[in-house]
Amino acid sequence: MTNRTLSVIVSALALASLAGAADKPATAGRPNIVFILADDIGYGDLGCYGATKIQTPRCDKLAKEGLRFTDAHSPAAVCTPTRYAFMTGQYAWRKKGTGILPGIAGLIVDPSRTTVPSMLKRAGYATGVVGKWHLGLGTTPTDYNIEIKPGPLEVGFDYAWLLPATGDRVPCVWVEDRRVVNLDPADPIKLDYSVKRGEPRSFVNGIPRIGGQTGGKAALWKDDEIADVITAKAIAFIEKNKDKPFFLYLPTHDIHVPRVPNARFRGTSQAGVRGDTVHSFDWTVGQVVDALDRLKLTERTLLIVTSDNGGVLDTNGPDSKNSGTVETNNGHAHNGPLRGNKGSAYEGGTRVPFIVSWPGRVKPGACDALICHVDMLASLAALTGQTLDADAGPDSFDVLPALLEGKAGRDHLVEQGNVLALRQGPWKLIPAPPAGKKRPARSGSGTQLYNLGDDIGETRNLADQNEQRVKEMTALLQRIQQQGKSRP
Repeated sequence: MTNRTLSVIVSALALASLAGAADKPATAGRPNIVFILADDIGYGDLGCYGATKIQTPRCDKLAKEGLRFTDAHSPAAVCTPTRYAFMTGQYAWRKKGTGILPGIAGLIVDPSRTTVPSMLKRAGYATGVVGKWHLGLGTTPTDYNIEIKPGPLEVGFDYAWLLPATGDRVPCVWVEDRRVVNLDPADPIKLDYSVKRGEPRSFVNGIPRIGGQTGGKAALWKDDEIADVITAKAIAFIEKNKDKPFFLYLPTHDIHVPRVPNARFRGTSQAGVRGDTVHSFDWTVGQVVDALDRLKLTERTLLIVTSDNGGVLDTNGPDSKNSGTVETNNGHAHNGPLRGNKGSAYEGGTRVPFIVSWPGRVKPGACDALICHVDMLASLAALTGQTLDADAGPDSFDVLPALLEGKAGRDHLVEQGNVLALRQGPWKLIPAPPAGKKRPARSGSGTQLYNLGDDIGETRNLADQNEQRVKEMTALLQRIQQQGKSRP
């Protein structure tokens, strides 16, 4: 037998093994995995994190019966870089072009990189993404009138139902796999990002967007049906793949602007339209949980509920005056006791709700371990018995013991806000800007050091009293930036 023949046989056997694995139901070692990523839900927006003017019974029940984290972080304080880091296990600030993307940006995830879905697909999982994408599609500028690639299917997903960018950015259409849904070729989509929000040409469905869209009328989504459509498509994916292990990435549009909750949620909270959209998000979580229960998949499913960044009060939508202002927030603390908001280097920018549920496998309670969405690649690889290549997930730590048992997490974390900050244990460093550079707005002045153990609100700057710690943490942050990786 020649070496070539032997190689062919070994390859065939490996493929047969994977094919057989894909047909087997989820097991304790290969559970179904559902990762629900809210948009702009803050640390204090759920009842289980202290909200009283907003009711989130479905999330609260998951938290009571599962594990609720109190020091979990999004990799960045805004959407696109968080999604990039979650997918790749690499801090987004390491790669140019990973800021908030327009709807005409090409795909920013290199298809040759190991991603969460590609890793799980190799492990025999059916993989799907349903919801807000915001990682770019095709090549810049994206042409939505043709087959759109590369996209989710090129980075590991078997199925995709997408809101391409954000609800307040054009195009306002659904994409399924590589095509715009219901697009009439006789009415092609034309996008113009020179159009500013508020200009007459920026209005789609009566709501001002970032950029202008003409054409594609038959393909336009209905804003008050976005949550319903995403939820229905997510459940359909679960139902289709119930007999084999599946990974569902479910990034919701709720509660990003424009906030247009379905009529059945309007006026149900005591925190204006913003609070109503949190109710809509909680409904989505409940619908997914109910589907898992109905299909008898709950005990075979690892379910994670979290957010892409901290909360923020911003307004846009048909009822913009009530969409998210201090007045309509009605005393609700959307980020709880934290300082800062979405976009900020303070804890309010990246510390987010994080709930883990897996009945019989996850130890119920609260956990103060330091974890981050960027850790999902290494942690889910460990869960499913996969070995990552040396260059995969350079910033992804295996925090599986924390996720399942509430044990210790990582020992340090770079938080990407309007500047880079470093967490190390209870300490938080926001370094001074380099000489000659101006500090971005809303990030304080000079070097800042906080002990979050007794000052979670970051009110007492201890930098002057702890010069050695500042020096050591500054050096660590610089090493992480220079080395190109941070995981062990």
